[in-house]
Amino acid sequence: MGRGSYNAADWNKLKDSRGINAGSTADDIFSGNKVNEKYLPKFINVRESRDSEDSPQSTPIIIGFDSTGSMGYLAAEIAKNSLNKTATMILEKRPVTDPHIMCAAFTSPHEQPPLQITQFEADIRVVEQLLEFTLNGGNMYSYDSLVWYFALEHTAIDSYEKRKQKGFIFCIGDEVGDDGRNEILNSLSIKKVFNDDRERGFTTGELYNAASEKYEIFHIITGRHTEHSLETWERLISGRNAVVEPEDIEFLAEVMISIMQHMNGMTKEETLLQWTGKARDAVEKALSTINVQPVPRAASVPEAAAEEKTAPEAMAAPAPQSAPEPQAAPTHREVPVAKPVNASKPIVNAKPLNPAKPIAQAKRVAELTAEGEAPQSSGKEKKGFLSKLFHKDK
Repeated sequence: MGRGSYNAADWNKLKDSRGINAGSTADDIFSGNKVNEKYLPKFINVRESRDSEDSPQSTPIIIGFDSTGSMGYLAAEIAKNSLNKTATMILEKRPVTDPHIMCAAFTSPHEQPPLQITQFEADIRVVEQLLEFTLNGGNMYSYDSLVWYFALEHTAIDSYEKRKQKGFIFCIGDEVGDDGRNEILNSLSIKKVFNDDRERGFTTGELYNAASEKYEIFHIITGRHTEHSLETWERLISGRNAVVEPEDIEFLAEVMISIMQHMNGMTKEETLLQWTGKARDAVEKALSTINVQPVPRAASVPEAAAEEKTAPEAMAAPAPQSAPEPQAAPTHREVPVAKPVNASKPIVNAKPLNPAKPIAQAKRVAELTAEGEAPQSSGKEKKGFLSKLFHKDK
């Protein structure tokens, strides 16, 4: 997916047709929606961000957010303001090329629905899909790991497969459980949520290290007790956490844009010059805890295309706890991944996804609900990135 281009006028028409205004709450926007299986990971084989005539140099951006009751204000803000602002600002300020945006709403593996995922879209369709989500459940922690697992095992992105450039993941929520050291996403949950068979579960730290191979990952902290949440997240992904207080949530788009600009080579001071008033204050606070090495991305489509045609390189997983080797061309240099403290041993023998082979069709699983039993469908079990890692003898 990812054809077309975003137009703010389309958003205004959609907002008016849905009766969404500045005072709309999460209940106003999402109430009455039923869980739609087309957004549930167990019914999704793969989401694709592919280059096209409209997007010759696509950049996948995943925006995940905690959609539980206590975070209702967050879902409402993203639906009625931040998603539109983010899309229009990306087109205006060009922190990345040809953005393809995906939205993900998560609760926990034990709630229904645990995770909802849109397609990667370059136009108003991402908002239309978001407005079909349902908000239910509650959780103790921010389950970014659900989004990371999906991004790792169920996305195919040309930016990395063709140009060795990472996409972006921004997850917005509160604190992480057990500093990410213990098994947070177990094998039963993986089967239930994604319909993937795994012999064991994974810690949040393991999933972060694996997904960081092809995505720049950040967590934006909001809600109550932001200082404590920052402390726990910093022990897991140091330097990749930003705080946005609930009263400043309207500036979420500015924060994400500024982080992408910083990763693209701008200094923090340069990013702040474009904002004024409360927006500047919110961005300054958010960036104060971001500590990453900016790396300019590819400057020209023709150069990247020529390199792809003449000298394709095999994708290799980075060595654990060390900076990745530089790519052949300086403009494609990888960003060092933040080292988690006291995290479980990272995956060391991970094999890259083969861009030439699509992921095998995921099987629909029977899942008992209050209304009955979901239909099953036949098919071969898929073996993704992690299954190859932990089933080397198969």
